[in-house]
Amino acid sequence: MTSGISGAKARLTALLPARADLADMRRAPRRDLLAGLTVAIVALPLALGFGVSSGLGAEAGLATAVVAGALAALFGGSNLQVSGPTGAMTVVLVPIVGKYGPTGVLTVGLMAGLMLVALAALRAGTYMQYVPAPVVEGFTLGIACVIGLQQVPNALGVPKPEGDRVLVVTWRAVEAFARHPNWTAVGFAGAVAVVMLIGARRWPTVPFSILAVIAATVVSQCARLDAAKPIGDLPSGLPAPSLGFLDLGSLGTLLGPAVAVAALAALESLLSASVADGMTVGQKHDPDRELFGQGLANIAAPLFGGVPATGAIARTAVNVRTGAGSRLAALTHAAVLAVIVFAAAPLVSKIPLAALAGVLLATAIRMVEVGSLWAMAKATRSDALILVLTAAATLVLDLVYAVIIGLVVAGALALRAVAKQARFDQVPLDRGDHSAEEHALLAEHIVAYRIDGPLFFAAAHRFLLELTDVADVRVVILRMSRVSTMDATGALVLKDAVEKLTRRGILVLASGIRPGQHQVLDSVGALELLRHDGREYATTPEAIRGACDYLELAGLLPAPPHHKPRTSSEEALR
Repeated sequence: MTSGISGAKARLTALLPARADLADMRRAPRRDLLAGLTVAIVALPLALGFGVSSGLGAEAGLATAVVAGALAALFGGSNLQVSGPTGAMTVVLVPIVGKYGPTGVLTVGLMAGLMLVALAALRAGTYMQYVPAPVVEGFTLGIACVIGLQQVPNALGVPKPEGDRVLVVTWRAVEAFARHPNWTAVGFAGAVAVVMLIGARRWPTVPFSILAVIAATVVSQCARLDAAKPIGDLPSGLPAPSLGFLDLGSLGTLLGPAVAVAALAALESLLSASVADGMTVGQKHDPDRELFGQGLANIAAPLFGGVPATGAIARTAVNVRTGAGSRLAALTHAAVLAVIVFAAAPLVSKIPLAALAGVLLATAIRMVEVGSLWAMAKATRSDALILVLTAAATLVLDLVYAVIIGLVVAGALALRAVAKQARFDQVPLDRGDHSAEEHALLAEHIVAYRIDGPLFFAAAHRFLLELTDVADVRVVILRMSRVSTMDATGALVLKDAVEKLTRRGILVLASGIRPGQHQVLDSVGALELLRHDGREYATTPEAIRGACDYLELAGLLPAPPHHKPRTSSEEALR
């Protein structure tokens, strides 16, 4: 009991901030403060845009960036991760808002946060590394497409049409634009996107997103362009924390969406932290602690009206590139956004929605790494298929289904590839001390097969078909020393094959069974069958000698002059 409590306490301690985090923040505070300021400038339009896209409004995006950004920075497992509202999460939230309303989204966020904390306590973070690269690439491509399509109504300056499928909504928005064109909105969105894309290519350190948004806002206000619809009034500060949105009766119906949000938050946050590790030297995140930090962030954000948050790859990349070295940078980013919320809400409220749509369109385009996609597509046909299926499922269905489909297809193709590695070959008998005539006679009555590779459910039935199709011989020797792994299906198939051959009057001998495979064979009764009357041998030469004894007893081989008397067990081989 005491050891269990001590273990739980140790696991909890490992998830909490340590003294090393504070020491890291003291090393280069000026550099971290500058990096945090830069990230805040980049994050402001993204937080506003993703808040609007989610359906809860720009204030929800800002609240998420401030509250979740600060808590995830403090309790998360990465020194460089920047968290907040993201496009991927927005894609999941839009249908939830349409079905359950804003209060449903807040409840889902709270439930997802609790699930992430539970995953951290169960040390589930390390399992995320097993997601195949084609699934991640296809997932990212699909998200980029959905984010871009979600911005079409605001970019065209039309009211967002009804619908929970992004392709349907986009088509209806295009139809509405065709009836009543709004070229002012199109101009703002296009100009902001072009400035961001061209500027980032030539001067990557300059925050063109905020500069383009400021310019669009100034032009809109000075020219009094009514067609450029602004964000609208924003509260000057964060609301008081409240659980007023929580309806205990709806928890059951919201469980499925909460699982989807938690899964996406875990996947995207750990992926983003891994990207940050790869961009630096000597940095390595703690996946379980990262889940814990994201869990706390998502528990707190809904209390202030915020949407579910995750680690943000784009903002994390900016943080790394601008020289961040500790959590102080991400904390500074949240603090700067908090100041903007309290001091500049009236100015922020005048930003045209079309300008934010341009920011997100450019963000979606920059998410697509053409070189990486091309390399993945050329790697193997399986990788290309997984990538395309995951991207298409993300676009047509939703992100959780997309990941599940990608993982299932990847797993099936991997099993198919492993199953192909299993070989079942007839091998010549070792001549040993037999004469040429004796060896020819042995070859007439004995056939040896070598099983090479995994003997499991994906390959076992092919093995059964080949083995039971053995020609008219008296003894079959199975050389099993090269069987790399075996499951219950493989053991059952082996047992079935032995029984079928035995009924045909063919003796089956096995050699070289590995110690680790005895348990699975024993569990299905195959080991007892093979050991009956000494049918299992340590080596192939011993198995051949056993086969010779059997053939001599059957009168098919002449007994050598020096042959020793047989034991009762040998007599039983008749």
